[in-house]
Amino acid sequence: MPELPEVETIARGLASRVSGDVIESVWLGQKPEPLKSPAGEIVAALEHSRIATVRRVGKHIVFDLERDYVGRAVPSARTGASSAKGRKAKSSGSTKSRQTPKREAQTNPTQAQWIVHLGMTGRLQVCEPQSDVLKHTHAILKLASGRELRFVDPRRFGRLSVADGFEAVGTEPLEADLDRFLVLFRGRKTPIKSALLNQKLLRGVGNIYADESLFRAGIRPRRRASTLTREQLDRLLSSVKEVLTEAIAVGGSSISDYVNADGEEGFFQFQHRVYGREGEPCLTCKESVKRIVIAGRSSHYCARCQR
Repeated sequence: MPELPEVETIARGLASRVSGDVIESVWLGQKPEPLKSPAGEIVAALEHSRIATVRRVGKHIVFDLERDYVGRAVPSARTGASSAKGRKAKSSGSTKSRQTPKREAQTNPTQAQWIVHLGMTGRLQVCEPQSDVLKHTHAILKLASGRELRFVDPRRFGRLSVADGFEAVGTEPLEADLDRFLVLFRGRKTPIKSALLNQKLLRGVGNIYADESLFRAGIRPRRRASTLTREQLDRLLSSVKEVLTEAIAVGGSSISDYVNADGEEGFFQFQHRVYGREGEPCLTCKESVKRIVIAGRSSHYCARCQR
């Protein structure tokens, strides 16, 4: 599942490519699983809306929309802009859309958000309209620039929804200070690995980056959160921020299906120190990296370096 660095990479890529563009029409597939909001609500919110910006909130990609934007925007990145005719949707469940009237944009367009959770295998990619439509495509947004934004998800664990004021629970790890971090984890009797994965506490951190952060902080994943000292929690917070920042810088980790908005893989998997390295020598002390299961999730650690 894409974690914070992967989602941040995708959101940044989309922001640079589609911010300012206008959604002319929306096609939704027949599969109901990806739709967290009713199809009609998604279409009504997206069609004729201008994409003000794209940002990450936890593991969600949020498109801030200016609704009822009836003018035709000139995107900052018009790569792929063309007069190519739109393709007819093959699915009988497609949504027919209207043509965008050529009038002045409203001075105070209403705000909405399109929220995308990628699930296990979801992808958001900017494509040329003539490019092949992949089998598991569940949404196609035709943009005024002539390009298309497509949501593809083979396993259908991803979710699409709309809202008028989306807010995510949990603390943003890259913005947390030590006092807030102490409040989140002190007194909790669960393993620190489980606490790090609790999205109601710390949003966006997943299995890969929890393992990597605990290794750098020298803390075993089974340690109860309540047993950690202030110094250890301070070190863990620094490690979480360090690992996430480094991963974002190289586009995240491509373990299985993850690619960015341009279809390119990330490179942080080549910098993993414990995750996925079961039985291999620790890069610090040469002890074999161990793998255990905590609350149904694989955890990788070095028994010598982590206490």
